[in-house]
Amino acid sequence: MHKLDTRYVHDLPSCPSMKVDTTNYKGWPNTLRVTNGTTELLVTTDVGPRVISYQTANRGNIFKQFDEQIGGAGEGEFMIRGGHRFWLGPEDWILTYHVDNRPVQWKQNGPAGELVLETLQNDPCMIRKTLGIRLSAESSAVTVRHTATNESSSPIRFATWGLSVMRPGGLEIIPQPPLGEHPRDILPNRGMVLWPYTDLADPRWTFGTHYWLLRQDADFPPTKIGLAHGQRWIAYLSDDLLFIKKIELLAGESYPDGGCNFETFTNSEMIEIESLGPLKMLEPGASITHTERWFLFPLDEQVVIDSEDSLTSWITPYIKQLG
Repeated sequence: MHKLDTRYVHDLPSCPSMKVDTTNYKGWPNTLRVTNGTTELLVTTDVGPRVISYQTANRGNIFKQFDEQIGGAGEGEFMIRGGHRFWLGPEDWILTYHVDNRPVQWKQNGPAGELVLETLQNDPCMIRKTLGIRLSAESSAVTVRHTATNESSSPIRFATWGLSVMRPGGLEIIPQPPLGEHPRDILPNRGMVLWPYTDLADPRWTFGTHYWLLRQDADFPPTKIGLAHGQRWIAYLSDDLLFIKKIELLAGESYPDGGCNFETFTNSEMIEIESLGPLKMLEPGASITHTERWFLFPLDEQVVIDSEDSLTSWITPYIKQLG
């Protein structure tokens, strides 16, 4: 069975694209600190893993942390903790809620600089989950790879799933495809999936022509939607930071939950921006991967969005930087 090098990071070869060292973060003594000088990630290895912090230009952590769970380990049930996590879908009490409260294996992977973290899930069968993280040398861009390998003796059907738990009080921006015309465009080009607790009359939602917006608010109950999202990006505006997640929708592939490569959930404490890979029947020894990219932009002026046109004018320069 493949094993990772579990030496401390300071024993690993240096990487020209990012610096990695260890720090004691709020009771987790083996947390990995990944930085390029202006942007910093904190990644747990005592539990999880979780990308528990993502910040740039000293603007604070864009991710939510559940303070009562930070620094803990060895609990007998799943702990959300916050940050970014790697799940398996469709959502299932056994497949998805892996109790990942033990140390994980890790290494820095050669000259390309990818930080690789692995954990082995035993229920409902043996699945190795690999989280690959690469921080750009020149910007806040982060590439996050989610790979799952079936290490059991039987086929199993699942999808990889990346969930980013965002700090409260922000505004999620979900772009929509250009509006079509009738009778030229007679086939559907979007699909929305709703959960039993989703209320489309919820005032946190704004369904516009070019954007759908979701506001995080402590005074409302949970809500969730899923989309076959081909616009490739989702943004989250929070005070003086703009977070953008870039994802893919692969043509001809089947996705979980009625065709969703993107889902978003919010409750009174946080909002989640989630990407999913294709749903596959994995034979023993086979792997599946999906990747997302993150971008974090510091904002020096107050953002005023009073129309879809003003939103387009403001956000377009940032979208052009995604590549």
